[in-house]
Amino acid sequence: MWVFTETGFVSAVRKHDRPNVITVRSRDRKSLEPLAEKANVEIKVSPYGDYPYRAFVDPAGFTEWVAEQANEIDYDNFKNQVAKIRGYDFVDALHNVWVAMLGVEHSSREELKRMGESNGSV
Repeated sequence: MWVFTETGFVSAVRKHDRPNVITVRSRDRKSLEPLAEKANVEIKVSPYGDYPYRAFVDPAGFTEWVAEQANEIDYDNFKNQVAKIRGYDFVDALHNVWVAMLGVEHSSREELKRMGESNGSV
């Protein structure tokens, strides 16, 4: 699972060698700090992994943190909020993700148009 929050980006997985924890990884330490603090776990450095920073979190603790992130949304524009907290370099990376996902939307819109044409909708 990829999670983008106003404080960063993390990737969460359940590794076969650690099935009782959620391994939460990040490209930068700052993205993991809020979760590590909340879950009271250390951030480990993994210089040879795909993501250089990792935290090993109890599944319930991870679920609670994700829910809190959702409950704390008080902004009307995600990228503007991230710019305030992480700066424009981080927002540039988010914009690249946004553009990549725009390709999915274009495919979906074409499919929706075909569906609308076949059932009389516009």
